[in-house]
Amino acid sequence: MKEKLSVIKEEAIRQIQGADTLEKLNEVRVAFLGKKGELTAVLKGMKDVSPEDRPMVGQLVNETREAIESLLDETKDKMEKVAREARLREEVIDVTLPAKKNDVGHRHPNTIALEEVERIFVGMGYEVVEGPEVEYDYYNFEALNIPANHPAKDEQDTFYVNSNIVLRTQTSPVQVRTMEQGHLPIRMIAPGRVFRSDEVDATHSPSFHQIEGLVIDKNITFADLKGTLAQFAKELFGEETKVKFRPHHFQFTEPSAEVDVTCFKCGGKGCRMCKGSGWIEILGCGMVHPNVLRMSGIDPDEYNGFAFGIGLERIALLKYEIDDMRLLYENDVRFLKQF
Repeated sequence: MKEKLSVIKEEAIRQIQGADTLEKLNEVRVAFLGKKGELTAVLKGMKDVSPEDRPMVGQLVNETREAIESLLDETKDKMEKVAREARLREEVIDVTLPAKKNDVGHRHPNTIALEEVERIFVGMGYEVVEGPEVEYDYYNFEALNIPANHPAKDEQDTFYVNSNIVLRTQTSPVQVRTMEQGHLPIRMIAPGRVFRSDEVDATHSPSFHQIEGLVIDKNITFADLKGTLAQFAKELFGEETKVKFRPHHFQFTEPSAEVDVTCFKCGGKGCRMCKGSGWIEILGCGMVHPNVLRMSGIDPDEYNGFAFGIGLERIALLKYEIDDMRLLYENDVRFLKQF
C-alpha cells in the first residue's frame, strides 16, 4: 500500500508540473482527488487492510493527499499570478488620456421656437392640430378659394404627386379639415412641414415649416386679430414690441395684411438686422374669406373669423439672429450646441 501511494504521489507531481493551464490543473485535481480519483479509490480499499495496519495506512493516505493538494494550490497561485500580470500588461490604461464623455443632445432651434409659439397660443386658449403632409388638391387649393387657373397651382411652385394629390404648400388644409368637422367655435394653430418648389439658398428651401392659426366664432373683428397678434409679438419678442399692419392680398382672406414688428435688436431705431427701417416682417394674416367658410359648411352670415400664417424658420432666424437658413439643416454640431 505504501508503494502504491508513493507511485500515485509521483504521478500526480509529474502531471501537475506538466500542466500549463488552469483547466489542465483542474483535470489533475479531479483525476487524483475527485470522487472517482485514484487516491479516493485507495481510501475505499481501506476495508481490506488489517485493523492493526489501518492507522499507519490512513496516515500515509492523508500525507499523500496533503502533499498533492499543497502542490496543486501552489501551482494554481503561480498560474493565476502569471495570467494576472499578462492581463495587466495587455489592458494597461493610459491615465493621461481625456475621459470619455457622453454627448447629450438637446432641442433643435426650430423646436425651441415652435414650443415657444405653441406655449403662447395655448395660453390664449388655442389648441394645436396636425394634419397630413401629402394632401388633396381640393384641401390645399380649391377649399382655400384658389381656383384651377391660379398661379399658386403652377407646377413651378408646387410638388404634384398626381393631378389630385400634392405635397402641401401650407398648413391651411388642416384649418379646412377642422372647419369641416363643424365643431364651433374654433381656436387653433396648425404647425407642420410644408413644401415649395424653391431653390436652396440663404432664405429659401424646398421643405420648411409653417404655423397657421385660425379663429372662427360669432362677431369676430379685425380688431380681435390685431389684438391677438400684438400680444403674440410682445410675448415672443419682448414687452416693448409694437406691430404694424400693411394691406396685402391673400386669396383665402379678405381683408388681408402683412404684419411687421419693431426691430427687437435696435428697438425701432434702425440697424443692420432691420435694414435701417426699424421694422421686421414676420407674418401674413386676414379675415377668413366668406367663400372659404361657405365651402367648409359654415354660414358666413352667422360666423366669421381670422387666420394668420407664420414661417417657423423665419421666427428662429430672427429670434436667434441666424443669417443663413441652411445652417438649421446642415447638422453641424458646432452650430447647434449654441442653443
